[in-house]
Amino acid sequence: MEHVSLATIDLNLLKTFQAIWELRSLTAASDRLKITQPAVSHALRKLREIFDDPLFVRNANEMVPTDTAARLHAPIDEALRIINGALQKQLRFDPAVTRRTFRVVMSDMAEQYVLPALLKRLAGSAPGIRFEIKQMPIERLIIAMRNGDVDLALGYLAQLDEQWCDSSALMEDEFVCMVRSEHPLAGRKLSVDDLNQLSYVHVDTPMTQHGLANEALQRAGVECNIMLRLAHFTVVPQIIANTDLAVILPRRITELSSAQTHCLLPLPTDIDMPQISVKVYSHNRFGSDAGISWLRATLLALFSSAGDD
Repeated sequence: MEHVSLATIDLNLLKTFQAIWELRSLTAASDRLKITQPAVSHALRKLREIFDDPLFVRNANEMVPTDTAARLHAPIDEALRIINGALQKQLRFDPAVTRRTFRVVMSDMAEQYVLPALLKRLAGSAPGIRFEIKQMPIERLIIAMRNGDVDLALGYLAQLDEQWCDSSALMEDEFVCMVRSEHPLAGRKLSVDDLNQLSYVHVDTPMTQHGLANEALQRAGVECNIMLRLAHFTVVPQIIANTDLAVILPRRITELSSAQTHCLLPLPTDIDMPQISVKVYSHNRFGSDAGISWLRATLLALFSSAGDD
């Protein structure tokens, strides 16, 4: 390859290159770009002709980049970032009239705490705004935010790399133990021995970092006897209210349950539990997006004061 003319390259080719680079699959790239797989294959053929290189070679079930593709990736990524930023700066955003759909990732626990208050706030001031709420593993979330498939993420997401992600603290929280109000341990000061005698409901969603809490409990000598594993929080209050099972969750989430049916017990002070820092995250390549900036500011205004309660 001696010379590449800009006249032979359009933006869609660069977007196709980026999608194949990140997903290592023509099928997955076509899904992301919302075009057919033959269209992706055609774009890849054009890229190969332009750069006189295979760029991506199939190896088993993935498309492996060549050395040329590896050298091209960083400048293409930077070019797309600059173009996207320039376009964002030209777009006006008026929450009173927009009909934009924001794509936000949060756990079902965060949904119960955040969405009722947020939708109530926006009902009068931004009636046309829509939301798509999703859950996904951290690894997928990083890619989705980078590609603009997710506008914001909200929660206790300690694994997000803040070098590429703009984050703002929404509130601080702590882990507590929740049991039914008539539980034999209700109202008592818990000890490590008490925790070892309990049987637990364990909630493990893609959007929570409760593994950090489990590690802290294990270091303190607590071996949680897990009787029920769930992928969501929604049914937990009903289970706790009708059994002698316990659950360890953020205090603000447990406080949504009725005080008449549930009892919140502080964990022993000699257990070094992690503090829960709930944040709102957006990718810094969309820092010029006025809509995302507005939604971040709205969430901060609505919930930041809650962290001081």
